[in-house]
Amino acid sequence: MGGGLAIGGGGIGIVVLALVVWLCGGDPRQLLENLPDQTTVEQPANARPAQDDQRKFASLVLGSTEDVWGQVLSSQAGKRYTPPKLVLYSGRTSSGCGGASAAMGPFYCPEDQNLYLDFDFFKELSSEFRAPGDFAQAYVIAHEVGHHVQNLTGIMGKVQRAGTNNRLSVALELQADCYAGVWGYYAQKKGIVEVGDVEEAMRAAAAVGDDMIQRRTQGYVVPDSFTHGTSTQRMQWFNKGMQSGDMRQCQTLR
Repeated sequence: MGGGLAIGGGGIGIVVLALVVWLCGGDPRQLLENLPDQTTVEQPANARPAQDDQRKFASLVLGSTEDVWGQVLSSQAGKRYTPPKLVLYSGRTSSGCGGASAAMGPFYCPEDQNLYLDFDFFKELSSEFRAPGDFAQAYVIAHEVGHHVQNLTGIMGKVQRAGTNNRLSVALELQADCYAGVWGYYAQKKGIVEVGDVEEAMRAAAAVGDDMIQRRTQGYVVPDSFTHGTSTQRMQWFNKGMQSGDMRQCQTLR
């Protein structure tokens, strides 16, 4: 993508179709470019009631991550937390990392420090990936916020300067899962998250594992092509952050 590298997309939604195109030797960007244009929605005046509810929910989750990381990043990493902006859109939009489509799934753009989330994601997480529940949705938002934390601490820049490397890509994604768990730890302490909610997040983490997606799309697994980690790895690292509440325990890049 021109202008920078979008991080974290590719685990949710109709990206499965783009993945199939890529696995068959095609260019998924052509697929995305040929999708019909739709209106970019950040604060639409004519949003449907369901979209209003989704926006309120996403705003609440993002506000919770700001409270948590405002304290955690300062106390555990000695850095000041500057919150990202959440861009909710419908169909297609543009970002500092180039054009964005619902096919990419939720993603973080380090160039503009924004999180991008298509409205249909909420529905697809439940119907396509069988991971329903509010906390399952919150987990994915918290995962993208985890990428923002990586950007603020300089970890993301180091990985990107190292060049294209699937092993590093997986490590970056698993650390974002662990950071999502760190948020969950403090959200649980504040009563925002209940014990049963964690199961929803674990199902979501498992649903977007590379092995799970590859089995669904092509019937077999190619470990060398992994970019996000297996279902087991994603659950393990989320749980590590959830149990410890310590971002220093999220050392996936060692």
